[in-house]
Amino acid sequence: MNRRPARYWVEAFASAAVVFVATATASAVETGVFAGAVHDPSGAPVAGAFVTATSRSLQRGTTVFTDAGGRFRLPALEAGTYDLRVRRIGYKDLLQSGQILQDGTTRLDLRVEVETDPNELAWQLPSSRWMPLLLAKLSSDEKREEFTRQCTFCHQQGSWATRVQRSREDWDKIFKLMGRMGGIISADLRAELPDAFNGAYEEHNYLAQLTQPQFVSPQAPQGAAATAVITEWDIGRPASMQHDLTVHPDGAIYSVDTNQDQLYRLDPRTNERKAFPIPRGDSPLGGVFNSTGTAMAPNSDAHVAPHSLQVAPDGSIWVTLCLGNKVARFDPKTEQWTIFEQKDGLYPHTLRFDQKGRAWYTLAVSNQVGMIDPQTGEQRTIRLPARSWGQEIALRSLPVLFWIGRFVNLTDHAGSEGVNFPVPYGIDIAPDGAVWFSQLNIRRIGRIDPDSGAIKLIDTPFPGPRRLRFDSKGNLWIPGFSGDVVARYAPSTGEFKTWKLPTEGVETPYALNVDRRTDTVWICGTNSDSLISLEPATERFTIYPLPTRVTYTREIDFDADGGVWTSNSNFPTWQIEGPGPKLIRVQPGAAPAPELIAAVP
Repeated sequence: MNRRPARYWVEAFASAAVVFVATATASAVETGVFAGAVHDPSGAPVAGAFVTATSRSLQRGTTVFTDAGGRFRLPALEAGTYDLRVRRIGYKDLLQSGQILQDGTTRLDLRVEVETDPNELAWQLPSSRWMPLLLAKLSSDEKREEFTRQCTFCHQQGSWATRVQRSREDWDKIFKLMGRMGGIISADLRAELPDAFNGAYEEHNYLAQLTQPQFVSPQAPQGAAATAVITEWDIGRPASMQHDLTVHPDGAIYSVDTNQDQLYRLDPRTNERKAFPIPRGDSPLGGVFNSTGTAMAPNSDAHVAPHSLQVAPDGSIWVTLCLGNKVARFDPKTEQWTIFEQKDGLYPHTLRFDQKGRAWYTLAVSNQVGMIDPQTGEQRTIRLPARSWGQEIALRSLPVLFWIGRFVNLTDHAGSEGVNFPVPYGIDIAPDGAVWFSQLNIRRIGRIDPDSGAIKLIDTPFPGPRRLRFDSKGNLWIPGFSGDVVARYAPSTGEFKTWKLPTEGVETPYALNVDRRTDTVWICGTNSDSLISLEPATERFTIYPLPTRVTYTREIDFDADGGVWTSNSNFPTWQIEGPGPKLIRVQPGAAPAPELIAAVP
């Protein structure tokens, strides 16, 4: 059995919950600056280290990277008490609690120790580095792809809690729980996985492969990433499970808490946070799936389970309620809710608005797409083709299964084997108004004519198409979740072009978004604790490492000032670092200029 790392989860400045209170704006209080340098015991500079200052009162962490000379300068922060952390793979984390920041510059000379314990070195590496160890134990590329798609569906193999050896019986229990959460694996893969897991997680195996110099001394961030400022706001509580976020035109950030049926609002200018309970109506715990054996976390209080959210043209916030089988509208001005029942179809998932202000969303379990027109009240559901008759029959039998579940306990019969559903996942609107979607499990995207309902299907040359987006030129960008690629599809020519993602190991890009001001593509480094940008004109990638280990990103959005927003979806909560989820802003190239850093002695 692997031993647990001594420092992996230590966070001296972690708090148990976020208190939703208003705080003063930066302009109304004194501000100060942390600046200095990071060296190793010999006095050599440590380049590319995270330097994070976390405000105890604001529950907000601000991070920059050290330059080639080990120097850093954080942006101006509110005066107060901060906890500092320096982190770099290959070195022990340095934690300094209770640093007082006053008006002016506080200069710091920080020393980090080289990490010599091989186990600790291996545990510092992200999930993307560990996954190849497991995939190498599987017998075919088909099984490797299936594992990547199904067994990292909603969380990483990211910590000691998920990277341990277990008995075959215990693995079988986990596979059954996965199946009840929708991660359905084939019998052949299920038979191989216990030995594959246990072999990969043998100490002599992972130490031999993960303690090589190229792993424990990675390259420092490059380009705009080297001078990025990364800000993390604690949001929610330990029992939360954050899913998506969206940026409102007024500058507020909204996110949803799937476990606790909450909508959160953060004003990054004032650090004010506020929670809005989502009406549950008559939805029981577990929603419409409460009698079918769907697994829920022990700390979950999800009756409707908000999943995806978007800002409507009128400024309201629309939220899909996947377990409640509803769609909700929240008015930020009145703070009132309107609930739309989903009478046909199951599991409202990802939502986008078209040019006419209509909400389009995928219905992931029933293989459909739904539409609500706020102006007329029209609701429509379009059934998508399945890949096989077996899938089609199983999908059309779901209403009967749910009806039986009202009278018979189906929980004990839910397992990890069965029909692999198509799962319509991502959705976006083309410049011509057409609705495009992806079917995650069957390597397919499609186009819906919004007027006639006609459907065109296109097979993808890569597996796992997930959350897709259009650029300003009408190109469709698609992450290949289980293919370690990002792809561009040109509807005008029908041509695909793919790029392998530059993070080392195995990447699982959950989502992407395109900043249409520049057509820069931003991709979730969901398995590597990073965000990744791609400039299509130059085909140049930039990797932005994120400072919190086990950061599972699900969605990306942009603010008016060039900030790139994502969130850490803390699921399962017991295997993440820190007590709860975070909202994350990356500001490329926003750190103080090199000449200011050079002025620090």
